[in-house]
Amino acid sequence: MSGRSGNSAGRLLIGVAMAVFAIISFFASQSYNPVTGENQFVSLTPQQEIRLGLQSAPQMVQEFGGVYQNQPVQDAIDRIGFDLVNNSIAADTPWEFEFTVLDDSETINAFALPGGPIFITTGLLFRLEEQGEDAVAGVLAHEIVHVLGRHSSEQIAKSELTNGLIGAVAVASDSASAAQTAAVVGQLINMSYGRQAELQSDTLGICLMVDAGYDPQGMVETMQVLATASGGNRPPEFASTHPNPENRIQQIEQAIRNADAQCPDQATVNSRRR
Repeated sequence: MSGRSGNSAGRLLIGVAMAVFAIISFFASQSYNPVTGENQFVSLTPQQEIRLGLQSAPQMVQEFGGVYQNQPVQDAIDRIGFDLVNNSIAADTPWEFEFTVLDDSETINAFALPGGPIFITTGLLFRLEEQGEDAVAGVLAHEIVHVLGRHSSEQIAKSELTNGLIGAVAVASDSASAAQTAAVVGQLINMSYGRQAELQSDTLGICLMVDAGYDPQGMVETMQVLATASGGNRPPEFASTHPNPENRIQQIEQAIRNADAQCPDQATVNSRRR
């Protein structure tokens, strides 16, 4: 009995130490983001984010069918993307933006890597072209904000915290079921963080569109396209990293109405850096 008690106490102490280390490491990573005006927890420096994005980009290109070999289409995406960057609060940031059209007609997706690489599949692009240039700008603005908001680095930090706590539970309890329960809870928490990042990208994306002269209603059209494309085959919102398109439309329309009052300008962002 005493041996088993000693082992249990030892596991508990190790588990507690692991949990404390994970928590301290997480809170030590706090950083202020002048673009969003928020304190956030990020696990990478800006230079590390840029390197990670550049290193990951070739794998993404390969995974999604390669680069779409149509220069006029790529030129149009570059023009819209850099209009959004150069004429908004994104201009005075360290991120190295690059826009790439992927030759994947089956996948309806766009995504951003840390540091600036942004991708859009032909599957999504060709559906958006039917709505017009403003809808394409809506997608690119959303992805640009993922970079500005440092959402990838933020998610990595939160995942590291979650994994550290799950490991602590597993060691302290010596129970597979307890560890599995902790893992499920952690996954749901991180999904929630993902939804918050998506909504922030919608809201600030509207600001980028307004600053660059695009009609922000284009983002509403984007959500309508996504809602039609996803049909009834998406998971419930609580179990998805992306909010349902129908719910996002309400948030976007509210952001459009409040854009004049709530969108930060470059002077505001510069003052936050001081």
